Amino acid sequence: MVAKIMTSRSATIHRKTKETDIRVALNLDGSGRSKISTGLPFLDHMLTLFAKHGLFDLTVTCKGDLEVDDHHSVEDIAITLGKALVEALGEKKGINRYGDAIVPMDEALCRSVIDLSGRFYLVYEVQTKRQRIGNFSVELAEHFWRSFAETAKFNLHVDCLRGRNTHHMLEGTFKATTKALRQAVDLNPRVVGVPSTKGSL
Repeated sequence: MVAKIMTSRSATIHRKTKETDIRVALNLDGSGRSKISTGLPFLDHMLTLFAKHGLFDLTVTCKGDLEVDDHHSVEDIAITLGKALVEALGEKKGINRYGDAIVPMDEALCRSVIDLSGRFYLVYEVQTKRQRIGNFSVELAEHFWRSFAETAKFNLHVDCLRGRNTHHMLEGTFKATTKALRQAVDLNPRVVGVPSTKGSL
């Protein structure tokens, strides 16, 4: 079941399955405020900094079957966030479309490049050593970005150019991706209509 409400460049999505019950509210033109409760403290931290550094107002609440695994919650949060992004962007008129960022996090250096093309593709090159951070499975970081980008239909390249500490590496990728997304969704007064020769994205 999916319910949605949209005003301006904001969207609220409720997604409920037998495995998760999730609400996401996203304002693309916010100030970085957030209220996050997923049951996964590390993911809470990542989504909080996603909002802060992307200047998105973001609320995420998730009640998931964490007694089974964290996979369902991480995947469904990403899907719901992707749906919110699609609704908030609307027809994508006047946006930059492309965004890129390189972010250092201590010894880690991470890069993210985005094209809000209407076509999904993910390249994820992040080699980590740890399997878990708290109750968060590190392998699910890639799955989060895959589910988010696939749902919102955009091209995403995420690389950790160097790094040793897994926490730093994942945090760097979240910061780089939100800064790239901020650039891509920003309105450009010089862009008339949809930024595509096809006339739609």
